[in-house]
Amino acid sequence: MPISFLHKFTATLPSDPIEENFTRQVNHAAFSFVKPKIPSHPKLLHLAKEVQDLIGFSDDFVASEAFLNLISGAKIVENAKPFAMNYAGHQFGNWAGQLGDGRAIVLGEIEHKNQLFTLQLKGAGPTPYSRRADGLAVLRSSIREHLCSEAMFHLGVPTTRSLSLVSTGDEVVRDVMYDGNAALEKGAIVCRIAPSFIRFGSFELFSSQNDIENLKLLADYTITNYYPEITTTGKEKYLAFFKTVAKKTRQLLLHWQRVGFVHGVMNTDNMSIHGITIDYGPYGWLEDYNPNWTPNTTDATGKRYRFGNQSNIALWNLYQLANALYPLIEEAAPLEEILNDFAKKYDEDFLEMMLKKLGITSKNDENEKLIQQLLYNLEQTETDYTIFFRNFNRMEKTDTSEACVAKITDAFYKPEEVTGIILETWHFWFAHYVTLLNKEVLSNNERKTLQNSVNPKYVLRNYMAQMAIELAEKEDYSLLNELYQLLLHPYAEQPEFEKWFAKRPDWAREKIGSSMLSCSS
Repeated sequence: MPISFLHKFTATLPSDPIEENFTRQVNHAAFSFVKPKIPSHPKLLHLAKEVQDLIGFSDDFVASEAFLNLISGAKIVENAKPFAMNYAGHQFGNWAGQLGDGRAIVLGEIEHKNQLFTLQLKGAGPTPYSRRADGLAVLRSSIREHLCSEAMFHLGVPTTRSLSLVSTGDEVVRDVMYDGNAALEKGAIVCRIAPSFIRFGSFELFSSQNDIENLKLLADYTITNYYPEITTTGKEKYLAFFKTVAKKTRQLLLHWQRVGFVHGVMNTDNMSIHGITIDYGPYGWLEDYNPNWTPNTTDATGKRYRFGNQSNIALWNLYQLANALYPLIEEAAPLEEILNDFAKKYDEDFLEMMLKKLGITSKNDENEKLIQQLLYNLEQTETDYTIFFRNFNRMEKTDTSEACVAKITDAFYKPEEVTGIILETWHFWFAHYVTLLNKEVLSNNERKTLQNSVNPKYVLRNYMAQMAIELAEKEDYSLLNELYQLLLHPYAEQPEFEKWFAKRPDWAREKIGSSMLSCSS
């Protein structure tokens, strides 16, 4: 099937005048035209059928050599003009200047059923923004991105999608833990799908260069194509844009906290203006509830991007976006009002979200105290976040506190240690919980339906992904396929997959890839 790529981004925004592909600073340009590196022996390892249907690719096409050429970068489609995006950003709280797509190349935009999709190859070779890197990606990180993109979507978390996973047939040198032990790994490419890959850092780039003309051009382009509901003009238009991005970002963070997801590297260049999860690097899901946990080895000391700090970092990043947009508004007060509103509404929405996880919908002066005490209790002993909340669908209004504790014991990693004062605090909490539960107007069945819609039974735990990776490196993709099927229905019981509704095994506690990860990919 012929692919009709649109050229909205490249036709509207300024391009890098240099077309040679070498590392450099690129000023006053939103992108550089660049071609993917041709892989030696590309092979399709996995296809996300739902994403295929979403973008309108036929079964005949995805079975063709032309499709493999497209998603591997082996050949450029006739009307495609692949490019790498230029953007800047703050990394770990420090201004990093120009960053850009160091190993991602956009093939172009397509339209299907009045929706605009941007196709991007991650791991497709060097670009002017690759700095000292090779622009490639390895199989392990590509599997993690491919699986997680789809897992997040089916959890109801806004995210980029992943169409395909391809092995390149080439080897890539990587030092997994940055400890001097570099080794050859199998190369791979993921074809990512999103409305666009515009980031907070895209605006920071032009603002930092004092390029107000192109800053305005980028903002107008983004609003016209992705926020057409904004119909105001002048500074009000840009304020409405910022307010919408802040709202979408707040909603995204609430979803992350709801399912126990930790992004691991919330730099401003990894924040999408669509309020979607982007750039799956050293991410992870909470095993035991630990607000200070980060999956990123680079962040192990400072813990800037720890689970309990993600909303604060989102707000900090929005401050940087506000600073970047300021030249278009020239008033600080309305921007500060939106930022202050973010913090206030986040706290309100967080409380409501946590109560839904417990099956409580009524307003009560005791609600906030209930949640604060719960989070305190969860930190006192190692308690599996996913299993703990999923097991709340077992609770009944007639339960005693002892019966409630018995129903969540499976979530404790060391139940033998839940004694004495710790056990007493749990009994006290559950007595309070059951009292509030009995004030609910929802029936038990209605409440359980609500809880099962917000508390997943299955998430992509790091050790699960690592097991799939280790088999895939031996060219066994059975577990990759199994996990993909499992994660299509994370809220369903799926008794055939019950083995995955389990606490992290002891062997995965400290294993590389199953506990913490580096940014190496």
